[in-house]
Amino acid sequence: MTALTKSLLDASEAIKNVSSRLSNNDVENSLSLLEKCSNSGGKLVISGVGKSGIVARKIAATFSSFGLTSIYLNPLDALHGDLGVLSSKDLCILISNSGETEELISLIPHIKRREIPIISMVGRRNSYISKNSEVNLESFVSRETCPLNLAPTTSTSVAMAIGDALAITWIERKGVSNYNFAINHPAGSLGKRLTITSQDLMIAKENLNPLIKSSSLQEIINSITKDGIGCGWVKDKNTDNLIGIITDGDLRRGLENKNFKDWSNIRASDLMSKNPVVVDENCLAIDALKIMEDYKNEITVLPVVKRQETHNFFLGFLRIHDLIQAGF
Repeated sequence: MTALTKSLLDASEAIKNVSSRLSNNDVENSLSLLEKCSNSGGKLVISGVGKSGIVARKIAATFSSFGLTSIYLNPLDALHGDLGVLSSKDLCILISNSGETEELISLIPHIKRREIPIISMVGRRNSYISKNSEVNLESFVSRETCPLNLAPTTSTSVAMAIGDALAITWIERKGVSNYNFAINHPAGSLGKRLTITSQDLMIAKENLNPLIKSSSLQEIINSITKDGIGCGWVKDKNTDNLIGIITDGDLRRGLENKNFKDWSNIRASDLMSKNPVVVDENCLAIDALKIMEDYKNEITVLPVVKRQETHNFFLGFLRIHDLIQAGF
């Protein structure tokens, strides 16, 4: 067995041992405090020193990503002014393997003065921090996997695991959805898929040249050419209701079917597709792409509309090029 494998096995065994020791009451009380904090609009404030501080930052980031405002509070900075971030609606988590970290002990009276409950993650249930917490999620490890039994290794793995497990259990209780998660991850793949709508990526009608039924062939060509998207929109004369679109393909087919001598008599109403495939403004961009890909004929441009009782109010065009460029 390699040293690396042994280290991983030691950490997993420590996590297993801790999970068997956690009491249901402590877990339930922790979740109740988290729920109260969330419902009241408070923050989750997590603090630790050294490697425990790094773990605290990670746990705070995890909770924030699920919608509970969470911050890391450096205990030294807190004692020099940053205590101002605390409010009575907040909840604190203090992380310390020994449970006797001086910097955290110095914080406790100021947290108590604001009537903020404390959840501790410490390895010694009889420690000062544990005794001054509403709940202690015991994170005891018999030794560090470090050969010198000095560097925080197994203890930090355990604290991280408890923090992650607490966050996962909380989001299950809270009913956090994929959409809620995506809102806080707009740059990620999931965020794009669940938050970006067709309207977000469309070319707005204000940047397009509209046509009406009586628009001439020259006006049609000018509109499609000037917009540079290979499609023109036909509107009601007095409103912006969409009554049809004219694509490059519509134009070519229309010209092929008419004698050259009659081209001067062609109007938009002769060429337009009267019932084009459209998407609602709130249609997710990923769903619009699926419509484009799955339609029997290739679609490269989709009208984006605001649906009304009798008409579709035109908002803009969504191009497959823009979807690809946005990373879909």
